[in-house]
Amino acid sequence: MLIPATVLTGFLGAGKTTLLKRILSESHGLKIAVIENEFGEENIDNEILVADTQEHIVQMSNGCVCCTIREDLRTTLQDLAEKRRKGELDFERVVIETTGLADPGPVAQTFFMDDEIAESYLLDAVLTLVDAKHAAQTFNDRQEARRQVGFADQIFISKSELVSAQELDVLQHRLKHMNPRAPQHIVHFGEVAIDKVFDLRGFNLNTTLEIDPDFLSDSHHHHAHDAHCDHPSHHHDHADHGHDHAHDHGHHHHHHHHDDDVKSFVFKADRALDPAKLEDFLGAIVNIYGPRMLRYKGVLHMKGTERKVIFQGVHQLMGSDLGQAWAPGEKRTSKMVFIGIDLPKDIFQQGLEQCIS
Repeated sequence: MLIPATVLTGFLGAGKTTLLKRILSESHGLKIAVIENEFGEENIDNEILVADTQEHIVQMSNGCVCCTIREDLRTTLQDLAEKRRKGELDFERVVIETTGLADPGPVAQTFFMDDEIAESYLLDAVLTLVDAKHAAQTFNDRQEARRQVGFADQIFISKSELVSAQELDVLQHRLKHMNPRAPQHIVHFGEVAIDKVFDLRGFNLNTTLEIDPDFLSDSHHHHAHDAHCDHPSHHHDHADHGHDHAHDHGHHHHHHHHDDDVKSFVFKADRALDPAKLEDFLGAIVNIYGPRMLRYKGVLHMKGTERKVIFQGVHQLMGSDLGQAWAPGEKRTSKMVFIGIDLPKDIFQQGLEQCIS
């Protein structure tokens, strides 16, 4: 059995430690190993740990394990897996807390690129904690914070009690534009149900593509014509791009916000896609834009197969798989979401339209 790993990210002060303390001290009976990538003043040891922190790996009173990264993540993960095999440590899952400024990309990639790590661990999900009080300023100032949102499988908003309902609403809209596929949960003082934290299968190639339905309806006027790929002439017209841009700024007058560089883009097509053309096109864009592509996923209607085709990726790493068969009477459509930094939507749009068979 592979050990599920969860990456917990979020800006300084967003409450990662509070959330971790809660996960670790709650009596859910899970044996968790926590890998801390930062030992700041608010590390978890003071309340829960029962040993001297000089040691690299510390056993906690409730059977959990806490470990600080001395070398790199890879070595630490191997070290933990090795101790578990020898029976020196007992844990069922791993939570990696990244530093406030870390880009979760390389952390996620470790699980796919490193054969030894892939033999022991399964990356379950990236969770991003957002501090409602300071988020707007942090997103305006720090691209790292925007990236963390783009990467998320699940977003937790803390400190919502410190802002007005309208500020919270504006923040949630902003997050949804950056990442429409991550559900948002408002959390108080780290109180999060365990089922929102573990076994989310964010990196599984499953046949659901969760895109916040409000995101699609919010922007119905431009997605509606994205969906009709019979009229590619729409998209060669640069006036259209202007319309799009205006839309992003404020479909509700009070949701006016900064035009963030981390954005998402949804593509839909009803007609089947040509596998060879799509593979060539995706290969090309991942090659060029991979470093700026944070997360992307699609459930596709492909020519030549009665089954759904699922693909997803992180940066330059992309995987695909055959999913279940299209059900009788089910509408066969392709739906993809791309989340990244300043991705050229019109190039993606035109290229994908040319893959329609």
